[in-house]
Amino acid sequence: MNVYEKFDLAKLLSENKYAGRGIVIGTTPDGTKSAVAYFIMGRSNNSRNRVFVEKGEEVVIYPFDASKVEDPSLIIYSPIRKYQNNLIVTNGDQTDTIYDGLVKGESFSDALTKREFEPDAPNFTPRISGMLTFNNDGFTYQMSILKSADEVGSACARYTYSYPSIKGVGHFIHTYVCDGNPLPTFMGEPERISVLDDIDDFTKLIWENLNEENKISLYVRYTDLKTGATENRMINKNK
Repeated sequence: MNVYEKFDLAKLLSENKYAGRGIVIGTTPDGTKSAVAYFIMGRSNNSRNRVFVEKGEEVVIYPFDASKVEDPSLIIYSPIRKYQNNLIVTNGDQTDTIYDGLVKGESFSDALTKREFEPDAPNFTPRISGMLTFNNDGFTYQMSILKSADEVGSACARYTYSYPSIKGVGHFIHTYVCDGNPLPTFMGEPERISVLDDIDDFTKLIWENLNEENKISLYVRYTDLKTGATENRMINKNK
């Protein structure tokens, strides 16, 4: 058994009809850039009625058709924000919780102790979060999942993972193991995957392997580790 195996991200996505929302963080094979990707999927009309919008270095989710919004509480938020040398990416409004915590001097994991899984019984959708911290040597990153400790949502289990930057290696965490009713929560550690050097190739790999019926939006950002220059790619199914 190779515990350092890198899984094929295209295969992980194409074989999962409903991964839900997903975060990928890693380093390009040439070691010059960090890579971040965030996607959303949806089964209901309310969930599918969304688009990503860039606002400077931030990404905000807005309704595509405001007249059709049924419940904005769990679908409208900023999945990506930056604070100083930290880039935050999450699947909910805990982006703001982490940001506010950093402002107060709290750590990534400490800030998330204020939050738990989403109150959408019986799914109890986990809150997944990531944060890259850039420094003179490159960057490190953390990933977190807050999920229900049992089938009735009586308590929250909290897991935080910390990773160094390794050329060509990334990690993928998503909300659901697969489609289902109720939706089965992601299990285990973030999946170790391969990253590509070219942002367009990586964006294409992710978007084309997400389920056509359920995919909604994708955002990818590469950051040059020497200059800090960024490249972004954004795809919205709703146009």
